Amino acid sequence: MSDSAPVAASGADEPVRPSGSGKSGQPEKRRGLFARIALFVRQVVAELKKVVRPTRNELVTYTAVVLVFVAVVMAFVTVVDLGIGRATFWIFGG
Repeated sequence: MSDSAPVAASGADEPVRPSGSGKSGQPEKRRGLFARIALFVRQVVAELKKVVRPTRNELVTYTAVVLVFVAVVMAFVTVVDLGIGRATFWIFGG
């Protein structure tokens, strides 16, 4: 993890509590619009720092798996479509 990640994530795990649920029994002040936006952006940055990019070999493997899967599904749908078409012509004549 980089040195800036703790700074970016500071306050990212702090939930916004509804009013009246403070630890000391005092009502907690609700965050303003810009404070909530800033918290959201900090949380997004913290999550994006956790992302691990695949290596070139992994990317090629994942791409090949997806393409093969799509080809298999296309073949299956084609066979089912042709079968239903022939059955329809056989039942209703054509």
